[in-house]
Amino acid sequence: MAEAEEDCHSDTVRAEDDEENESPAETDLQAQLQMFRAQWMFELAPGVSSSNLENRPCRAARGSLQKTAADTKGKQEQAKEEKARELFLKAVEEEQNGALYEAIKFYRRAMQLVPDIEFKITYTRSPDGDGVGNSYIEDNDDDSKMADLLSYFQQQLTFQESVLKLCQPELESSQTHISVLPMEVLMYIFRWVVSSDLDLRSLEQLSLVCRGFYICARDPEIWRLACLKVWGRSCIKLVPYTSWREMFLERPRVRFDGVYISKTTYIRQGEQSLDGFYRAWHQVEYYRYIRFFPDGHVMMLTTPEEPQSIVPRLRTRNTRTDAILLGHYRLSQDTDNQTKVFAVITKKKEEKPLDYKYRYFRRVPVQEADQSFHVGLQLCSSGHQRFNKLIWIHHSCHITYKSTGETAVSAFEIDKMYTPLFFARVRSYTAFSERPL
Repeated sequence: MAEAEEDCHSDTVRAEDDEENESPAETDLQAQLQMFRAQWMFELAPGVSSSNLENRPCRAARGSLQKTAADTKGKQEQAKEEKARELFLKAVEEEQNGALYEAIKFYRRAMQLVPDIEFKITYTRSPDGDGVGNSYIEDNDDDSKMADLLSYFQQQLTFQESVLKLCQPELESSQTHISVLPMEVLMYIFRWVVSSDLDLRSLEQLSLVCRGFYICARDPEIWRLACLKVWGRSCIKLVPYTSWREMFLERPRVRFDGVYISKTTYIRQGEQSLDGFYRAWHQVEYYRYIRFFPDGHVMMLTTPEEPQSIVPRLRTRNTRTDAILLGHYRLSQDTDNQTKVFAVITKKKEEKPLDYKYRYFRRVPVQEADQSFHVGLQLCSSGHQRFNKLIWIHHSCHITYKSTGETAVSAFEIDKMYTPLFFARVRSYTAFSERPL
C-alpha cells in the first residue's frame, strides 16, 4: 500500500513538471489519465480510515486535476462559441450579398458547433473585414428597449442641419425625396390617407413603411379627430383609456369600411292546385343590408338580390337603388356596458313631376302622411373580429299624419325572421379619398 501511495506522489509531480511542455490536447488527455489513476488508487483502499493524513496528498492531486480539466473544458466551450458566432455572422453577410448556397453552409457549420447560436446574438449590420460592420448587440437589453416602440423610434431620429429627418433615402436619387417635406405637409398627407371615411386601416399599413411613418401614424391629433367624429362630445376625456388610439381601437363602435349583411330564409305555403291533389311550398330568401357612415348617416335596404350586385351600389348615399331607406343613427352605451345602435330611417323621397293633363279636374284629397322606421340594434363581437355583429332588439313603423299631427306606431315582433347582421369588409369603399380628415 505504501508503494502505491509513493507511485501516486511520483505521478503527480511528474504531471506537474510536464504540463508546460505539452499541447492543450495532450494536457487534457494527461489530466484525464491522472484523474483515473487517482480514483483507482483511492478505490483500492476503501477501508483505510485511520490514515486520512496519508491520503490527503492523493486527494489534493485529484482535486487539482479536476479543476484543471474544468478550466480546459470551459476554454474550449468559449472558443467553440466564438467560432460559431464568427461563422453565423459570415453566413448573414453571404445571405445579404445573395450567395444563399454559401450562407447555408456557414449556417450549418455554426449550428453544428453551437445549436442555439442564433438566439445568443443579434446583428445590426453585416460583418465586413474593412470595418463596414462587425458589431453585434446582445439580447439582454432588447426587451426594455422595445417596450415602447414609439419612444424608441423617436430616440433614433437623426438631426441634420437642424432639420428633423423622419426618414432617409435608401438609394441616392436626383429626384426630391419625401423626407424633404416639412412635418406639416406630411401630416396633411396622412390626413388624406385617413380621409373623411375614417380609413384607419390604411393608416396602420402606412406606418409599416419606415420608422418616420410609424411616428407620423401615431400622431395623437389624427386619432383624436377620428374619435370626435365617431362619438362626438362624449369622448372629450380619455379616461379610462391611455391614448386616443387606444380609445378608437377598444371602444365599441360601428365599422365604416364595409356593410352589415343578414340573410333570412323561410318556407311559405302556396296555393292548392286546381285538382286538389297537391299544395306547393315556396322557399323564400332575402337579404338586409345596413351601411353606416362616419358623419352619422345610415342606409338600409331589404331585397332578394345577392350581395354581389347590391354591395357596389351602397358605396355612396347618392344611390339610385329603389326601396332604399336613408336616415341617421346614434350610439348608446347602457350601464351594463352594452353598446346599442338606434336609427331612424325613411324612404328616399322622389319628386314627382306635375301632371298638367288633369290639372283642371277636381280630385279627391288624399291624406298625406310621413312614414319612418325606428330600428334598435345591439353591437357585439363574434369570433376573432371586433364589432362585427348586430342583433335586432327593436323595429317599429311610425306614421305621422300631416293634417292632424297624430302618429300611429306599429311595433314588429322580433322573432327568428330577424337574423343577426354580420359585417363584411369592402375594399372599394375606401379605395378613394374625397376629403381629408
